Amino acid sequence: MLYFDELLKADDFPGVVNDLAVGFMKEYGLEKVHQVGLVVPDVEAAAEKLEEQGFGPFFIATGSPVFWREKDETRSVSGKMGLAYHEGIELELLEPVKGSDFYTRSLDPDGRIVVQHLGFLVKGVDNWADKAANSGLPVWVRGQLKAWPSTTDFAYLEPLKESGLIMEFINWRIMGISFSPPPKLLKTVGHLEKWTGKRSISL
Repeated sequence: MLYFDELLKADDFPGVVNDLAVGFMKEYGLEKVHQVGLVVPDVEAAAEKLEEQGFGPFFIATGSPVFWREKDETRSVSGKMGLAYHEGIELELLEPVKGSDFYTRSLDPDGRIVVQHLGFLVKGVDNWADKAANSGLPVWVRGQLKAWPSTTDFAYLEPLKESGLIMEFINWRIMGISFSPPPKLLKTVGHLEKWTGKRSISL
């Protein structure tokens, strides 16, 4: 397992994160990692601990994807995630979801924060997923989230053999226009959640 605290020891956090996927990026012509996916036992507890260290605050949301297709099997899942930025890279906290063991299998028995996946912003998630599958890296999970007015498509690929890390293609859209969640917006909503005492918004 790769632990988040090990990445934080590096002087150049974005550099060490991108180094984790340098071969994948070269093969697919991708410029940089957008997101580090972190699996935790409890999103709210992990967010609070990281915020005490100067991260975030995290925007936390609870809900269910519009669809979740895992290894060609459609499943009904629900879960919780937290989003914040660190040195230009999006951090996504994820706890095990109901209906799948996709995140559960990445949990650390001692509760440490595990780096499960690296995400890349792309246009046309299915096109990129097909390209990867044709290169021998099939899709593990294909899903979609909706939170008005945004839609998020995502595809998790099978783990890389050399590192065990999972690569993810992501596309956020508003009115059909691709975008990246602004760091200031996530931070503002995170502050509002903390101010109101309600740490998770239902989507």
